Amino acid sequence: MKFRVFLGLNFLLLGGRLWADTIRVAEYNVENYLDQPTESRRSTKSPEARAKVRESIRALDPDVIALEEMGTTNALMELRASLKTDGLDFPFWDHVEGADTNIHVAVLSRFPIVARHPHTNDSFLLDGKRFSVSRGFADVDIRPATNFTFTLIAAHLKSKRPVPEADESELRAQEAKVLRHIVDEHFKADPGAKLVVLGDFNDVKSSAAIKEVIGRGKFKLIDTRPAEPNGDHATNSDPHFDPMTVTWTYYYGVEDTYSRIDYILLSPAMARFWSPEGTYVSNVRDWGIGSDHRPIMAGFTID
Repeated sequence: MKFRVFLGLNFLLLGGRLWADTIRVAEYNVENYLDQPTESRRSTKSPEARAKVRESIRALDPDVIALEEMGTTNALMELRASLKTDGLDFPFWDHVEGADTNIHVAVLSRFPIVARHPHTNDSFLLDGKRFSVSRGFADVDIRPATNFTFTLIAAHLKSKRPVPEADESELRAQEAKVLRHIVDEHFKADPGAKLVVLGDFNDVKSSAAIKEVIGRGKFKLIDTRPAEPNGDHATNSDPHFDPMTVTWTYYYGVEDTYSRIDYILLSPAMARFWSPEGTYVSNVRDWGIGSDHRPIMAGFTID
């Protein structure tokens, strides 16, 4: 795969259509991006925090970005309009609501969203009880070029916050099974499906939830594992482990810990276009003003 520098959107206008030869797909939990208080989340996003969110997104300059913990469509439209004022225009968008009426999953895109298959009412059984998936799953087909379409599936799995109804890790693992079922349905329809499965999965790579989403065998998803672009490149002395690059995406203040719980996963067909050199964790200064998560990016070359 040839090297390409990801400094901006490379495109040609062919027959009146935007044709891109590189694309950048990002993911960002924007931490309670609310424009009005809700029953369980009483604080709206401050102007300072909104500005830092926009700064973080501008630094990535993505073509497509999946957002978690987004408020209402009004909050999404405010962010979209503010980004346009800052020079980032996302003409296409999607907003998906699930059982949680406070925060939602959303997608902003420079490229046409040509199909939407939102998952808003998924449920599962656990210990004989029926539970709803907390947040919906966005499932959209995006066309960055006349001859190239890919499917983006965005998720925000159950947090690690304890709840009285059931064990939080078991709830998250069950939501992960629902997500994996959606992925498998795409493979059933098209074994060569070009999928980008991303979001805040709220767990580490060794957990049951993440193993479930990644899967196994022929249709195992590829973990892009974005890392800080700080120059680290050494391999791990233990070949069983990943390189010791800086990959954390989330700061948990209660424990004073940093962990990687945000992911961009690819189907085998989509991985053929993946550019690791355009894949990284953002390290914008004072990132925590905007969110307790750092955004991540994956680059692709499609010409």
